[in-house]
Amino acid sequence: MKKLFHVMICALLFGLLLGAPSFAADLINVNTATVEELTSLPGIGPATAAKIVEYREAHPFATVEEILEVKGIGPAKYEVIKDRISVGEPPVKKE
Repeated sequence: MKKLFHVMICALLFGLLLGAPSFAADLINVNTATVEELTSLPGIGPATAAKIVEYREAHPFATVEEILEVKGIGPAKYEVIKDRISVGEPPVKKE
């Protein structure tokens, strides 16, 4: 019985380790996300998500920190979402 318990614990931990990289890969690109995708972020409702989309249409985000420029996102909310968002690849300038 004790051996079975140890095997079950090891299998559970192994499964968590294999699943960990997929959690990190689920960043939301604030330059391309839909309102629905943005509302999956903690503390971001439909109104704030719409403001993010409106802001990025005029000024694509160059850095994650730039989201602080969006009305409704202050330092506290930024701390909660900063590790869950990205700005993707920088746009290529045509010359």
